[in-house]
Amino acid sequence: MRLPRTALAFAPALGLAATLAAALPAVAEPYVMDRSHAAVTFSVDHVGFSVIQGRFNEFSADIDYDPENLTASTVSFTLQAGSIDTGWEARDNHIKSGDMLDVEEYPEITFVSKSVQMISDSEAKVVGDVTIKGVTNEETFDVTLNKTGPSPLDPDVTVVGFTITGVLDRTAYGVDYFAPAVAATMPVRIDLEASPAK
Repeated sequence: MRLPRTALAFAPALGLAATLAAALPAVAEPYVMDRSHAAVTFSVDHVGFSVIQGRFNEFSADIDYDPENLTASTVSFTLQAGSIDTGWEARDNHIKSGDMLDVEEYPEITFVSKSVQMISDSEAKVVGDVTIKGVTNEETFDVTLNKTGPSPLDPDVTVVGFTITGVLDRTAYGVDYFAPAVAATMPVRIDLEASPAK
């Protein structure tokens, strides 16, 4: 069977389109964070005498994840600055004040990813913008893919678990009260589980 000339004319273009489509990476899909298995924590050295542990009790995440092409994945976090919890109310109130986070003026701390670089099958570096007190700096975090598999509660639901770590210099965001006696650099850790939104 002979194809019409119009079909023959479009055949190369259609073949090229099919090739390009096959070469394009899959689109990352929305994942939902399991808030009951997620935590945002940090630590601060106190004048060399001790290390104070803290956490943010209120936060959310927007995750677009592509297990077949991790570099296409994106993530953003929003922390409620006023939910900071170091286990000591007086200290927490001071951290929330204008001396430090000024949570009334700047109620949110955010991170928005810009790129993902794979180091191995389970390790990556994620670069993105952190905004604290209206100041934005580019930061790099290490990400470990802990495990992917069916939920123990529902085998039809896929669960993916991550650990995200990095170090922030609080003075770079104008949070410089009593630095460097109270350490300027703060190790930060995010643990989370997520599943496909659908």
